[in-house]
Amino acid sequence: MEVDHPKLLGNAEAVAARLREIRAPHIAPLTSFVEQLRHELSGAGEIPYFDPWDAGVNAEILFLLEAPGPRAIRSGFVSRNNPDETAKNFFELTAAAGLDRKKAIVWNAVPWYIGKGKRIRAASSFDLEAGLRQLPKLLQLLPKLKIIVLVGRKAENAALHIDQTHYVMFKCPHPSPLFVNNAPGNREKILSVLRQVRETIAHNKPLQAPT
Repeated sequence: MEVDHPKLLGNAEAVAARLREIRAPHIAPLTSFVEQLRHELSGAGEIPYFDPWDAGVNAEILFLLEAPGPRAIRSGFVSRNNPDETAKNFFELTAAAGLDRKKAIVWNAVPWYIGKGKRIRAASSFDLEAGLRQLPKLLQLLPKLKIIVLVGRKAENAALHIDQTHYVMFKCPHPSPLFVNNAPGNREKILSVLRQVRETIAHNKPLQAPT
């Protein structure tokens, strides 16, 4: 197995190897979920796969971001290994917080690409409403899920589509360079949330989630 590191999926051989894993038992139901969405929503943009290097249906943590970027479309995966700075930041921050990727999966409030070419646009209220209608179907596939982390302001709209009596909810700033590099304390703001997520999982009990 290749050494896990940021931007790994910028390598075509690494992408091909990852694709060979999408029918592994832990990820196969999520692969089928994506393929069913592609069939049902053929008029929408491209929908990348879940990353088989993550937890799959064994996930205890769901990180929900806004929408897949152009590098996710190019690699075919929603992945912390994608060759872009946001994915790199997410990889490094979750590692620094001590979060095991084998306990988590990463997905988007809007599962399909909403950009044009290499340029993504911000998700509209229509995009979010349409995308979040698919979220309950995903949650049914995650029997071990305990925590949902809403990453970024747009993803916070998902709170209205989730039965919050079943999960501990966290809100986390988005790890884009625009946020992380904007002020010296911004990286620590993300790390603070991620450390609380780690402690919640480690102690198997809910903590006070940040607002």
